[in-house]
Amino acid sequence: MTTPDLPDLKLLQLFDLLYDVRSVTRAAEQLGQAQPTVSIWLARLREHLQDPLFIRTPGGMTPTPQADALIGPCREILESLRRFSSWEISFDPVTAKRRFRICMTDASHITLLPRMLAYVRAKAPGIRLEAARIDGNTERALESGEADLAIGHVPWLGGGMYQQQLYMQDWVCLANPDHPRVRAKLTLKQYRSEGHVIIAAGTGAQLLEQALLRDGIERDVVLELPGMLGLGSIVKSTDLIATLPRNIGETLAKVNGLAVHSCPFPVEKFAVRQHWHAKYHDEAGNRWLRSVVAELFLAKN
Repeated sequence: MTTPDLPDLKLLQLFDLLYDVRSVTRAAEQLGQAQPTVSIWLARLREHLQDPLFIRTPGGMTPTPQADALIGPCREILESLRRFSSWEISFDPVTAKRRFRICMTDASHITLLPRMLAYVRAKAPGIRLEAARIDGNTERALESGEADLAIGHVPWLGGGMYQQQLYMQDWVCLANPDHPRVRAKLTLKQYRSEGHVIIAAGTGAQLLEQALLRDGIERDVVLELPGMLGLGSIVKSTDLIATLPRNIGETLAKVNGLAVHSCPFPVEKFAVRQHWHAKYHDEAGNRWLRSVVAELFLAKN
């Protein structure tokens, strides 16, 4: 006589959560997964248990009698697993001595890192932060544990990754507040005719290039920089225009006293997310670090 295989742990967790929230969308958000992924998991669970489990109704996903009967045993299994794993060393940020490596763009060094550093120095004095680049090595670094998180717009990361959206970014243009030709509003005609300073790299730069190509806009590029260093002072001391994601744009504008203009043509918005590998999803230190990022940067609206 053989014993039937239990569903994967993530399927049991989905069943438990879905029974409470009655929504695949909300379950996906709380699990940090894309909705199509959670729908696939639910299909696998239904196939394994030979029951639809939840029926879509105007009031949400209503559990079937089989689901009502199974929720108790499911939660007993999950509680047993939690007790089984309770021997793991907990993470106390007040006393911990540890280095966390975070992959991010140099724009995030300006917009995100100062707030993270201030929080960590106040709450976890033994923690050391290390910033690393987002590049072709990022996925391998997350999988190997060489890096703990990646924060930014990193759509090319492959399977085995969790993610959590923090906030959306649109685009702005920066100019010298005393620009001789650009005053209250930057028009598309002015954008085409003025000189520009551009950043050679950036995780959202491709979206800007696609918008320029789509609308047939050719920029007069006077200066190309490898990163954000010096950009604010250059815009302040010249008549060049810079086109940037809003977060870094408004930060540089505040520090350097620059004028912020709406981008005079539409550019696709993008999401800034934190990413981590599934291997470290339940690791106590990684969980703490993710909670810090969410507390500091998760959009509340």
